[in-house]
Amino acid sequence: MADGHSFNNISLSGRGGTNPGLLKINSGGIQWKKQGGGKAVEVDESDIVGLSWMKVPRTNQLGVKTKDGLYYKFIGFRDQDVASLTSFFQSAFGKTPEEKQLSVSGRNWGEVDLNGNNLTFLVGGKQAFEVSLADVSQTQLQGKNDVLLEFHVDDTAGANEKDSLTEISFHIPNSNTQFVGDETRPPAQVLHDRIMAVADVGAGIEEAVVTFDGIAILTPRGRYSVELHLSFLRLQGQANDFKIQYSSVVRLFLLPKSNQPHTFVVISLDPPIRKGQTMYPHIVMQFETDSVVESELSISDDLLTTKFKDKLEPSYKGLIHEVFTTVLRGLSGAKITKPGKFRSSQDGFAVKSSLKAEDGVLYPLEKGFFFLPKPPTLILHDEIDNVEFERHVAGGANMHYFDLSIRLKTDHEHLFRNIQRNEYNNLYSFISSKGLKITNLGGAATAEGVAAVLQEDDDAVDPHLERIRNQAADESDEEDEDFVGGEDDDGGSPTDDSGGDDDDSDASDDGEGEKEKSITKEPKKETKSLPPKKKAVATEEGSSKKRKVKRKKDPNAPKKAMSGFMYFSQMERDNIKKTRPGLGFGDVAKVLGDKWRQMSAEEKEPYEAKAQVDKKRYEDQISDYKNPQPMLVDSENDSDSN
Repeated sequence: MADGHSFNNISLSGRGGTNPGLLKINSGGIQWKKQGGGKAVEVDESDIVGLSWMKVPRTNQLGVKTKDGLYYKFIGFRDQDVASLTSFFQSAFGKTPEEKQLSVSGRNWGEVDLNGNNLTFLVGGKQAFEVSLADVSQTQLQGKNDVLLEFHVDDTAGANEKDSLTEISFHIPNSNTQFVGDETRPPAQVLHDRIMAVADVGAGIEEAVVTFDGIAILTPRGRYSVELHLSFLRLQGQANDFKIQYSSVVRLFLLPKSNQPHTFVVISLDPPIRKGQTMYPHIVMQFETDSVVESELSISDDLLTTKFKDKLEPSYKGLIHEVFTTVLRGLSGAKITKPGKFRSSQDGFAVKSSLKAEDGVLYPLEKGFFFLPKPPTLILHDEIDNVEFERHVAGGANMHYFDLSIRLKTDHEHLFRNIQRNEYNNLYSFISSKGLKITNLGGAATAEGVAAVLQEDDDAVDPHLERIRNQAADESDEEDEDFVGGEDDDGGSPTDDSGGDDDDSDASDDGEGEKEKSITKEPKKETKSLPPKKKAVATEEGSSKKRKVKRKKDPNAPKKAMSGFMYFSQMERDNIKKTRPGLGFGDVAKVLGDKWRQMSAEEKEPYEAKAQVDKKRYEDQISDYKNPQPMLVDSENDSDSN
């Protein structure tokens, strides 16, 4: 790439295991996104304070340090990538990556290097291991020479790993020259104090910043007390207790429920938490929409003015779901997603549907779809290959509903069933505006499914939707219109035994002429109370079939003529969409119909003139189509063939 580089299968290393993803490096910074959606990392070029390369088993590792004290490790680079990226970093970022070496001697004595939020253990000048001090929950001085570090027990880190680091101990002898102390402060005390200053651990760290009691959580189901701490959140219930690091929080969703007094708050996690053998990538909370709370944060003024400046306030008063998401966003740094421009027919933010055997609501968001509450399913637009509107096969009341099928690029499919028919226009308009591929909007066979969804929707005429309906109906319409009886046509008289002279209902004393008249009128009488009788088709054996043989549509048949209103709609549809972008297809059709009815004959005249020209074209073409001219045969070729 001229302006940057792109790499597949680059893993982000962390406590939650290694996650492969796509890494992009350009002049603006570094972006990494996990494969299949989820966690994403964006580092602006101005935030990068250091870069480093390290040779690790079978590959190379890129270390990126930021001015916020964060340290990202990307693994999976080839040897040739190291040279090209080093040159790019020097020219684009003005930084030369540092070369580091990994110690493989296995010795457990060396030096400790504190750099930002990282503690690195060096053996012979080479790195043996490193840990992030942001994960330290407690540090204790044991005796005069030992420093014990305890790490957060993160339920998300244990979702993908059987073992997790919980504590580590360092022994610092009095002869240590790196951390020089005195008689009252031994070297171990110096290291302990420096770690405490960086890791922000202390006596009050276990105290929650704010607590929300009795919160209803739908997945994992139960009622929990939610505690928000400085570096993690805790869900404490009667049977379960979860502790989640903020580094595992990917995004927050604040989604009001349509026409109900509740609001969803969803916390998306990567890696997910685990309860038994079940993984929970989304924590779905349900708050009462009108509930008001007043909370004061248990946090020092120093932290408010330094670490959480412009992120948190000393106290909050407002709706409970807004206070919760505001405080959680300030502590975790996660972004909040709210409903976008989509509105349902009831002016809500979602449409009712069902996924698998569960009923719920589907939220069309600006960057994806989210089905709630169970199973919570997030589908990003980038993951979607195509979308298809499907009708119910059964008739009756089911015709008032349709299905929405979303197929992913991984060939996985999500089928959202039982969506009300009046939501079609809003969903179709929204999906089209996002540039998603809709598979059943081309061709007569696929258009038939969409036409079934739209039938009897309203009295207004929408030319765009009418064309979709006509595509499905062209086959049968042109078949009836183009059929012309020949000399052998029996005039529609029945050919089976029931239509003969022995039928009392057809017999008459008025003569043969009245008898023929009665026979020809009989099918009309039957259509009033019974289904229309199908014409019989004679077979080679002389027998007859009551089933009508369906003729295939001739692709050479001329295209039907358009009306004046159709020409008017083609000209005005885009103008109405630009001036009133919030209207759905049904509303646009009503506006077009009202404008056409209010137009005078002089205003309609240009469109009617186009319609007359198109009608003349169709009449000429259909005449030539039904009465083809005889072909001239070359006499010489004809005689040769004989």
